Amino acid sequence: MDAQEIIDRYAAGETKFTGANLSGTNLAEADLIGIVLNQANLQNTNLNFAYLSRANLSQTNLNGSQLSGANLNQAFLMGANLHDADLHGAMLQGADLRSAKMTLADLLDANLMDADLRGTDLSGADLTGACLRGANFREEKRIYMANLRGARLHRVDLRGANLKGADLSKVDLSGANLCAATLWAADLSGADLRGAKLSGAMLAEANLAGANLSRAILDDAKLNQAQMAEANLEGSSLKGANLTDAKLVRANLRRVVLLEAVLNRADLSRANLQGANLVNARLIEAYLARTNLIQANLANANLTRAEISSANLAGANLAGAVMPDESIHE
Repeated sequence: MDAQEIIDRYAAGETKFTGANLSGTNLAEADLIGIVLNQANLQNTNLNFAYLSRANLSQTNLNGSQLSGANLNQAFLMGANLHDADLHGAMLQGADLRSAKMTLADLLDANLMDADLRGTDLSGADLTGACLRGANFREEKRIYMANLRGARLHRVDLRGANLKGADLSKVDLSGANLCAATLWAADLSGADLRGAKLSGAMLAEANLAGANLSRAILDDAKLNQAQMAEANLEGSSLKGANLTDAKLVRANLRRVVLLEAVLNRADLSRANLQGANLVNARLIEAYLARTNLIQANLANANLTRAEISSANLAGANLAGAVMPDESIHE
């Protein structure tokens, strides 16, 4: 089937083309709204700026296809093969991409707002500047597990996205907006989150070991039981954040703002908190063995039953702090 034939048949009212072979054809700017092309072969097809909203492209082969600027809003792409596809600036708002293969795809500045990306393989994809606000990556009983390993998500908009259990290890999320995103139990080990916005994000039980969070904004974030060993948080803001039972062994927390943060039972052994702001922070039963607290501000902090016997507190401000023995520091 050639491009003109499908355009003519669609214009005549025919919409179902299951299993059609359109490999290598030119359908740029074609109006194919609601077309059914499931299980079709569209490999290396030119669909730039095509109108494919609500199209059924489930299990379709779009390997290497050109979809730059295409309108795929609310399209069905379950199980589709979009490996190495060009989706630069494509509109995929509300699209169903469950279990789709999007490895090495170009999604630069694409709109994936509210898209269903459960189980989607986005490893190595370029999502620089993409909008993923409200997108669903949630892991469900190990059936749908989104894979973003090695993907580029620089400056991406993921506000309110559900990334529960997602594999984001070593992903570039520098400058990304993840405010109010759900990253519960997500793997962010070794990820680049420099300057990322994570205010109000749910990061409970997340793996952030070795992640770079320097200058990140994590105000009011939930990081309870998070694994953050050797993470770099220098200059970041965690005002009011909940780090109960978090593991921060050897983490770099120099000049971090932990104003009114909750660090009860947190493991901060050998962490560097030099010059950190811990005013009104709660550190009940926190473990601070060999922790560097030089010139840290611990005014009015609660250190009840905390282990600080080997911590370096040279030049630290402890005015009004509740000490491990529950006495008030003068």
